[in-house]
Amino acid sequence: MKKGITGLLVILGIIVLIGGWLVSTYNGLVRQSEAIDGQWAQVENQLQRRHDLIPNLVATVKGYAQHEEEVFTAIADARARLNQAATPEERTAASNEIESALARLLVIVENYPELKADAQFIRLMDELSGTETRIAVERLRFNEQVRVYNTRIKQFPAVVIARLMGFGPRTYFEMAEGAEEAPMVEF
Repeated sequence: MKKGITGLLVILGIIVLIGGWLVSTYNGLVRQSEAIDGQWAQVENQLQRRHDLIPNLVATVKGYAQHEEEVFTAIADARARLNQAATPEERTAASNEIESALARLLVIVENYPELKADAQFIRLMDELSGTETRIAVERLRFNEQVRVYNTRIKQFPAVVIARLMGFGPRTYFEMAEGAEEAPMVEF
């Protein structure tokens, strides 16, 4: 009888250990997934800051460069796509379009020396520069969270729980195609 009770207690102990491991792994994956979502919210916060600054910057430049309508239209279209984006992937693509349009806008600014000396323009450019730095930092943090999470759901034994519970890989925030090249400035 003692051997039966001891065997039962050993089996029960193993079940409790496995159950504890399952719960701990699941909760860890949930924590990491939520950390990614929270970090994405920080990226969106900085994207919104940029989004709010752009109309002021565009209005300032527009006063000097009225004939550059194509760039202003591209910025407006990219902002509209950003507003309509529902997923992180769509927001990433729209954000990359805005970056490309802003790069073209900065090329235009180089052709207007009196604009570059305007105090309002300088203030807006400083704000935009600071915002771009914040966006870069938040993207870095987001991608680090994604890397840690994606690594964890691929490692054994967590991969078993991840697959059973529907935890799939998350997408990195990637830079726009061609963003590694600086825009050409011509005088």
